[in-house]
Amino acid sequence: MKIIIDKIQELCEAYLKQSPKRIEQLPRSGSDRIYFRIFYTDKTYIATYNLNIKENQTFIAFSKHFRKRKLPVPEIYFVNEDVTMYIQEDLGTVCLLDILEKHGYDDYAFHLYKESLKQLAHLQVAGDKGLDYDVCLTAKEFGKQAILSDLLYFKYYFLDTLQLPYDKQAMLDDFEALATYLTKTEYKYFMFRDFQSRNIIISAAIEEGDSGKAVHFIDFQGGMKGALQYDVASLLWQAKASLSDEWKEKLLHYYLDVIDALLLKPIDRQVFIGQYNGYVLIRMLQVLGAYGFRGLFERKAHFLTSIPIALKNLKKFLANSHVGISTAELSRMLDAITSPEIITNFEPFQADENTQLIVSINSFSYKKGIPQDESGHGGGFVFDCRGILNPGRFEEYKTLTGRDKKVADFLEQRTRMNEFLNGVFDVVDISVEDYIRRGFSNLIINFGCTGGQHRSVYATEQTARHLTIKYKVKVQLNHLNERNWVKPLSPTLKEENKSLII
Repeated sequence: MKIIIDKIQELCEAYLKQSPKRIEQLPRSGSDRIYFRIFYTDKTYIATYNLNIKENQTFIAFSKHFRKRKLPVPEIYFVNEDVTMYIQEDLGTVCLLDILEKHGYDDYAFHLYKESLKQLAHLQVAGDKGLDYDVCLTAKEFGKQAILSDLLYFKYYFLDTLQLPYDKQAMLDDFEALATYLTKTEYKYFMFRDFQSRNIIISAAIEEGDSGKAVHFIDFQGGMKGALQYDVASLLWQAKASLSDEWKEKLLHYYLDVIDALLLKPIDRQVFIGQYNGYVLIRMLQVLGAYGFRGLFERKAHFLTSIPIALKNLKKFLANSHVGISTAELSRMLDAITSPEIITNFEPFQADENTQLIVSINSFSYKKGIPQDESGHGGGFVFDCRGILNPGRFEEYKTLTGRDKKVADFLEQRTRMNEFLNGVFDVVDISVEDYIRRGFSNLIINFGCTGGQHRSVYATEQTARHLTIKYKVKVQLNHLNERNWVKPLSPTLKEENKSLII
């Protein structure tokens, strides 16, 4: 990671003629792209590093085209020679989902959804004019083959993992029929492909209530020519947003009003909505395929926890919507995978008010010895963090601890700490789930490093956060070497071995 950061710094120096104050890696998403925020005294930029050159070329070409048409996308400032890195406008850190989670389903959030759909309509129609679709990452058009690809993605990476019996030939016939039905639409323009609330950035400079210039779009490199309905379905039926039926209906008809004005003629709303429901289904199944691949195959916790939400969303849709074409075998299997039994299997078993379990998580120094389990049960886990590069070897980190952001950035960006913790979580989760189910009262998890100040402290904090969020279990944090830290980070933890209950 240090090599990438050095390259970003060189790129900034070459084009901006000065070194940035600092460069911070941003949290990873589901893609292989790596993002960084570049800090100058009066401005910030976003750097993207991606070895998929075709994907970079597509995003850059789309961005330049949309900017010429004054559409709300980031400006690309400069690109390195091999097109593996580019510096773009920093639109901010707040996305539409953040607004929804902060404000709830209030008028401000509703107006931002309306503005997002309005700007989407302009992106689709105005962005389509003169766009060179030869630069598309995959196919030029989201046609029958692309729809079949999404359905097969769902089949292989989600449906087949459940090992439920079904007629495979009948399923493929249903896929063919559904794909044929959905490609028969006259409303084909630019399709964003991943239009959801995390890819809609809200300007922090805009006062609440003034939504007019607040909306900008990112991550449209997967775009192609396709049906208008797909992107609307993606936004309104995003599982995490969980919009009400009333909001969905009002927002859909608002979008149709905007499209009518842009196309200068009213569209056939009955036909449009019938196919819209089909694209809602396609999008939901594509998302389940993605969650299956990222969660069940790559073992990424965020995607695993999203599966039951997506299944509940699908169940609600199936109960209240009609696609307009008969797909008997597909319908039968969709009913099966949205059964309470299947959904429950994907939901982590969580603690409640009657749960006795307290997980004690300790950071310690190997110079002082491994902590003993004083509960009397024995056992538990001891993880050795000394295989991770020690920030304490570097002068700028010596007086800091694993609770300092600079140390966290070092461990996340310059070491394999994330891989290490993913392995820890896979092992620890088994015991936590079992202990909650069996009514056990104690579990001890120890993280050790040389001085008990950097790596073990960070690992302890991250494990506590993971278990609290995923299992709602009580966690007791003990930083056993805290008294020897050169610079204790928290003034509230002054006593030796004082515990923090989360």
